[in-house]
Amino acid sequence: MRIVLTLLVAGLVVACAGQPPATTTTPAPAPRVPTAASPGINLAGYSPAFRAGYADGCGSVDSARKRDESRFKTDTDYAQGWRDGNDICKRKK
Repeated sequence: MRIVLTLLVAGLVVACAGQPPATTTTPAPAPRVPTAASPGINLAGYSPAFRAGYADGCGSVDSARKRDESRFKTDTDYAQGWRDGNDICKRKK
């Protein structure tokens, strides 16, 4: 009986020792990614930066220009997305 109990306790100790410790740090927030920049446009294969630029460019057609200037100058995906979104949405209007 002692052997069975010893094996059971040893099994529990080994099972608990293999689990990673819980982390208390919070993950960084995800970058802003628009859900739908424009109806009928599938942007699933594009980077989050391109999609954000597309949404800002498309949103700039009907209202004041929405553009993250520093990102537009440094992030080529964002800049290309902004140009494409602005051009395509202008044609649809």
